[in-house]
This record gives sequence, structure tokens and C-alpha cells, in this order.
Amino acid sequence: QVQLVESGGGLVQAGGSLGLSCAASGSIFSINTMCWYRQAPGKQRELVVGITSSGTTNNADSVKGRFAISRDNRKNVVHLQMNSLKPEDTDVYYCAAEVLVRGTFHATTYWGQGTQVTVSS
Repeated sequence: QVQLVESGGGLVQAGGSLGLSCAASGSIFSINTMCWYRQAPGKQRELVVGITSSGTTNNADSVKGRFAISRDNRKNVVHLQMNSLKPEDTDVYYCAAEVLVRGTFHATTYWGQGTQVTVSS
């Protein structure tokens, strides 16, 4: 019913910048919070940054001052701008959205397929 498609990611040197985008499509009535998570092999998925429909953001301490999230509510798109990247930011990044599907009364969290971000030292 709902698909999240991520784009961006890739390889960048330490200190560089990279941008990720995630577009939601399908039978969407509204989207509450949109978030970016990341996960390294063998580790738990962790929240990087989130943004509510009204624009309130919440960043993990490890990325404060370096990562910025934004969204376009009309297009159901969320962006993640990553600056001053460090090797420890290397992970698979996942987009997540809390979606109220048309014809339903409860929001459901949907996930993107993940995109690799690699920061070389």
C-alpha cells in the first residue's frame, strides 16, 4: 500500500558531505513522523534524526550540528543532509515513516530498503 524509496548515499571521504532522500508513495492520507535510522552489521538499528509533520526535529547526540533533516509534506519526501562526515557514520541508512493509510484509522510505520553510506578515512 505504501512504498518508501531512498536515494543518495555512496562513498565519501571523511569531512565530506552527502545527501539522502526518501519518497513515500501509495495510498497515503497523511504522514506523521519521518525518520532516518542507521544500522551496522551485527548491531541494532539506531535512530539518527526524526521530523514531525509540523517540522519539529530530534537528532541523536552523535550527529548534532552535522546532520540536518527536512521534509516536503506536499510531496511526501524527507531529506537528510550529512556534513562533516566521519568514518563512524558508515552504515546502512533507512528511512521510516509513520503513515496513516487511506481508509484506516491507525498509523503504520513503513521502511525503506536502506542505502549504504561509506565514509573513508
